[in-house]
Amino acid sequence: MTERRPTRGEHQKALAQKNKKSAPKPSKKKWFKRITLTLVAIVAACFIGGAGLFAYYASSAPKLDENLLKDPVSSEFYDKNGDLFATIGAENRKYVKYEDIPKDMINAILATEDVRFFEHGGMDFYRLGGAILANFRDGFGAQGASTLTQQVVKNSFLQNEKKLKRKAQEAWLAYQLERKYSKEEIFEMYFNKMLMSGRVYGFGTAAQYFYGKELKDLTLDEEALLAGLVQRPNAYNPLKNPELAEKRRNTVLGLMYQHGKISKAQMEEAKKVNVQAGLADDATRQKFTGSKYDAFLDVVINELEKNGDGSAMAEGIKVYTTLDPKAQQTVENIMKDDSNFPTEKIESGVAVIDTKSGQIQAIGGGRKFGPERGFNYAYDLKHQPGSTMKPLLDYGPAIENLKWSTGQTLVDKPMNYTNSNQTITNWDNKYMGAITARKALYASRNVPAVKTLQEVGIDKATEFVGRLGIHSENVYESDAIGGGDITMSPTQMAAAYAAFGNNGVYTDPYSITKIVYRDGKTTKDYTPEPTVAMSDYTAYMVTDMLRDVVGNKPDASGTAANVSGLDIAGKTGTTNYSNADFNKHNLPGTSVPDSWFAGYTTNYSIAVWSGYEDHFDPITTWDERRLPQYLFKQIMKDISANVETPRFKKPKSVVEATIEVGSKPLKLASNFTPNEKRQTELFVRGTEPNEVSDEYAMPELSTPYNVSASLDLEGQSINISWEHDAMLNPETNEPLPTTFEVSATKKGGETISLGKTESKGLAVSNTLEDGNYTISVVAVVDGTRSKPGTTSFEVTGTTDENEEPDTPDEPDVEEPTNPDQNGNTEENGNQNENGNGNTDNNNNHGNGNGNGNTNGNGNNGNGNNGNAGNGGTPPGNNGNNNGNKPPTTPTEPTPPDEGAGSTE
Repeated sequence: MTERRPTRGEHQKALAQKNKKSAPKPSKKKWFKRITLTLVAIVAACFIGGAGLFAYYASSAPKLDENLLKDPVSSEFYDKNGDLFATIGAENRKYVKYEDIPKDMINAILATEDVRFFEHGGMDFYRLGGAILANFRDGFGAQGASTLTQQVVKNSFLQNEKKLKRKAQEAWLAYQLERKYSKEEIFEMYFNKMLMSGRVYGFGTAAQYFYGKELKDLTLDEEALLAGLVQRPNAYNPLKNPELAEKRRNTVLGLMYQHGKISKAQMEEAKKVNVQAGLADDATRQKFTGSKYDAFLDVVINELEKNGDGSAMAEGIKVYTTLDPKAQQTVENIMKDDSNFPTEKIESGVAVIDTKSGQIQAIGGGRKFGPERGFNYAYDLKHQPGSTMKPLLDYGPAIENLKWSTGQTLVDKPMNYTNSNQTITNWDNKYMGAITARKALYASRNVPAVKTLQEVGIDKATEFVGRLGIHSENVYESDAIGGGDITMSPTQMAAAYAAFGNNGVYTDPYSITKIVYRDGKTTKDYTPEPTVAMSDYTAYMVTDMLRDVVGNKPDASGTAANVSGLDIAGKTGTTNYSNADFNKHNLPGTSVPDSWFAGYTTNYSIAVWSGYEDHFDPITTWDERRLPQYLFKQIMKDISANVETPRFKKPKSVVEATIEVGSKPLKLASNFTPNEKRQTELFVRGTEPNEVSDEYAMPELSTPYNVSASLDLEGQSINISWEHDAMLNPETNEPLPTTFEVSATKKGGETISLGKTESKGLAVSNTLEDGNYTISVVAVVDGTRSKPGTTSFEVTGTTDENEEPDTPDEPDVEEPTNPDQNGNTEENGNQNENGNGNTDNNNNHGNGNGNGNTNGNGNNGNGNNGNAGNGGTPPGNNGNNNGNKPPTTPTEPTPPDEGAGSTE
């Protein structure tokens, strides 16, 4: 058999397979070369692109200006109306030449800011490399690498922003600056230009401001402190933040040692010095001219610092603030008037905030706060808030989370903190027993406040105050009465209380709306976003309770703060010393360290603190304690004048109900709840009680009295009348609706209902049979019946109209002589011994049981019930005539007086 030859296609396929197996593989060296070339190409492209971008940015950089390089650029500050109120820049600056700068001062600055300053050409690439790594690791802008030269450029020509464009321009201008000026000249620019604190520029000025010294007289620790200020001028201010300032100073000393500028012994010796030991007094600092509104400006500068723009003031920015000049001037006038203060040294801090927006309108930093920017009692203070914490941490969270009523029953009685032997007491060392949450708050009782926090739970209460800008790592039961870890400033407190007056909406307090950078185009918005901190029912119900704090109720704690005509809500607060403090410092028994008042209208929220600079210099009198209320009243009255202030409006989520105080669960007051136990309180809609209290029974109804009954002329109807003392509604003092049930009971027979009425009289048809009856009237109120009021009543048949009356026996007497025209005749009345006296012409029928003698004039005598007869007028049952008297023998009549008509 012959072997089959492969086809042409099979041959080509086999050949291709062979060639594939025999082809050489690329070496690792070639792969490395390819990767390297690719990376080089990428880097080259990036370099070219970066260089192009750098060139583009550099081309748009401003030109160097020697005046701007050597002088600070002034920043402008505008009030809420857009009017300029302060300019901060070159004023009061002490310019220092390079040769007059002490060597240790130079070394402190270089070690801290730019240790390779005299070696680089404007850019420190070693430092830049470290910064790049930090930025890759922590994000762009995490670490700066600016040299002194770059800082001079930035503060002279550029904006304070971490952007590539600004960095490129900064680098280009720094390169140019190094080519045009010497290192010493550049250092001199930096030394005199930098913002040191507030409105203090330059190290020479700072030396005089902080220490009252020339530069040559500064000690090493003082030089280190000044060198450290530049990074955060306001935060490291030793007057305001000594702890931060000391930490920063020690860091500078460490860097000086690290870079060989000082010895270890020098470093350690300088670190031991108290950071406030050599500071100048207020009088020395006050020579630095301030603005019109230093306390407010202090808050603005702090806000710039917090937002990373602390050094931007050296760049000529425009700052638009929330300042209300009228309110600020009012606050400053009141704070500077010594007659408003009970002692010479007592201090106060005041914050005025717009209730709706959270904007800071005015600041009272202290009685003598000035341009030295010392401690600002309205902003820097962090003290325990006392009882002003109760609405924030206790009752607000209880309404929000538990939907408590303002009438919630709380028992004020001795108790201890949880797991503690410490007894909770009230300011007056008394206890009130069962009271409403409303009274517990306006009378500022401590035990109910702690119980309320316990009911809510610390976690929920902490969340609640956190939404009001109040944060604390730990919250304890003692914080319920403002004596725990939570501390506040008047600014924080005014903002928190404003949320109650703004339907539960909170805004962080702020003094700046925006800043505009030097180019006039770039802006930065400072306005915070409002947040809903609580329900509208919580805000209103707390507000309504706080109204009573400044009202006229007994035990109200804040009446001195009330302003007539304004709808104000507010709360007082005082803090306490510990027993150990009393013993250690020998304090008087009435001593307290702090006194507070926070209050608000729909327009303004104001918080005031008062106390002494030294914590153990105590408040001991009521005038001192009430000082915050007095200041609040004056300020609120003045700034609210000629301003429409709407009242707080109750939301639809809130309803009212009159409850019985002390009921648990709450019940509606009954008609019989005593006045002192009745209280109209607020409820979250849907939680109001429906059950009426039965604690108090209806008092006994009074019995109807003066009951009388009579028949009409025709004997067709019975007329019954009575009197009754109505029961009054204890809430309105108006008579309660009363129904009267009238009945007749025949002697020895049944009782017949005659009807019901709400009036004090009843007329019914006479359907009664002849006989003697007892008429009864019973008062009925809300199902409760009184004892019956009664009267006797007789029913007899009536006389036929055509029946001749019996003729009485006439007495055997001498016929009298006819009188004259004015005399009395038989037409005026016939006498009858038995009392059946008919007076024909007067139609007075005497056929009743009258038994009465008519005495010529038809006057009834003393009969049964005062009526002449059953069919007579008046009916017989009501006319008892004195018929027992024997007839008198007539005598000769004498002429009567003219017009008399009759004689006796």
